[in-house]
Amino acid sequence: MRHSIAEPVVHRQHWREADDDQLRLECGVCGVWGAEPDAASAIVALGLHALQHRGQEACGIASVKDTRFHTERHMGLVGEAFGGADLPDRLPGTAAVGHTRYSTAGGSFLRNIQPMFADLDQGGIAIAHNGNLTNFLYLRNQLVGEGAIFQSTSDSEVILHLIARSRKAKIVDRFIDAVGRIEGGYALVCQTRSKMIGARDPLGIRPLVLGRLGEAWVLASETCALDTIGATFERDVEHGEIVVIDKGGLQSLKPFPTRAARPCLFEYVYFSRPDSVVNGKSVYEVRKRMGRRLAREHAVEADVVVPVPDSGVPAALGYAQESGIPYEMGIIRSHYLGRTFIQPSQGARQKGVRMKHSPNRSVIEGKRVVLIDDSIVRGTTSVKLVRAVRAAGAAEVHLRSASPPILWPDFYGIDMPERDQLIAANKTLEEMRAHLEVDSLGFLSVDGLYEAMEAGPRDPRHPQFTDHYFTGEYPTRLLDREIEEGGREVAARQLSLLVSA
Repeated sequence: MRHSIAEPVVHRQHWREADDDQLRLECGVCGVWGAEPDAASAIVALGLHALQHRGQEACGIASVKDTRFHTERHMGLVGEAFGGADLPDRLPGTAAVGHTRYSTAGGSFLRNIQPMFADLDQGGIAIAHNGNLTNFLYLRNQLVGEGAIFQSTSDSEVILHLIARSRKAKIVDRFIDAVGRIEGGYALVCQTRSKMIGARDPLGIRPLVLGRLGEAWVLASETCALDTIGATFERDVEHGEIVVIDKGGLQSLKPFPTRAARPCLFEYVYFSRPDSVVNGKSVYEVRKRMGRRLAREHAVEADVVVPVPDSGVPAALGYAQESGIPYEMGIIRSHYLGRTFIQPSQGARQKGVRMKHSPNRSVIEGKRVVLIDDSIVRGTTSVKLVRAVRAAGAAEVHLRSASPPILWPDFYGIDMPERDQLIAANKTLEEMRAHLEVDSLGFLSVDGLYEAMEAGPRDPRHPQFTDHYFTGEYPTRLLDREIEEGGREVAARQLSLLVSA
């Protein structure tokens, strides 16, 4: 199904400081069922630590012991919140679910931190959600109209309300009932007093994997979490699949009509950790192939290939290998700098951004540099990097993006600016080159990205991946956007009538 639109508008997190040009990863989820006594929360904390790249704003864990739930939710990093030796005492039990978050729907408030928890007539339930619902506002307004009282502004709470209001008798059937009403991209891990339930959206936009740790079962956003906790990868949770884990083992349910999978390409471009395997593909190898194809599409005479660390490293390696131009670490990234978005003043934030990446003059000075980045969003960070590389003595700077131009915003869990803030949507290639102050500029083509995915040519009628940020073809309807657009059109007509009167 194709959904091409002019310019989507929907309730979501506002874009951040003018200096901040980094795409934010959606969220990370991890769940363990059947661990050793009181060990589940520590295992989940390790898994969340491996998924920290998917969200650095807040984190939470909910464990269950003897049908009683224990929950903690904190602002900040996983290690700061759950690094203590007393964690098994604070969050005891053989089952737990956890979440690390960067907000895309709702806001940066303690009440929005997951897992979300509620007491139902059948006992407690905790839910962790990675992704974004595109009919969140529609469902929320409907539920409020029916008398529901919300404690957060997160789209994840809608799912809890839908489960609570289902008239089905069993909790699994209630969960299926609720999931049948939501739309968008999502991976869910839900813990009841006796079961762990995982679900992936019908198109498989957001990832979810299944593993084993001895006799315990593990659900996580990426395989790197399984590696960190010492679990064995079993398989991906399939698109549209619901898995139920209890003392009887694992049950796989597919209650909805089958659709062709369309995983998110940005998981490979940027979001997933390079050592993860997503939908059977090594993220590291895909990124290297992206770099090789980029070298063929946008060759240039140069002396050195330099990645923008860390996400640009595999593509830069591929570019160097294909082009024969030496690869060097011409930019050094500080991993110990405090997060720039919590600095107390704009001046401090600007200094923080400049301190994050430092040019390595010894390999740049007097050289023609090919600078490889994973993507270019607004271009603000790129300008700073280019100027810094030139200040370090580069003779020429040639910028290459290992992804196609980002032309459209996302509504499935990526915090991305509106279209009027995307540089590629508002400038020609030559205008972008001049704005970014580079000697040449090149983007990987959409066909090149599909080749790197080893997926064959892109099928324009039935694309193999979710790629709307490059093509404008959204894989699902955007109900909240349609409602907002309709409201804007009505308001415009009313204003027109008032003016004419």
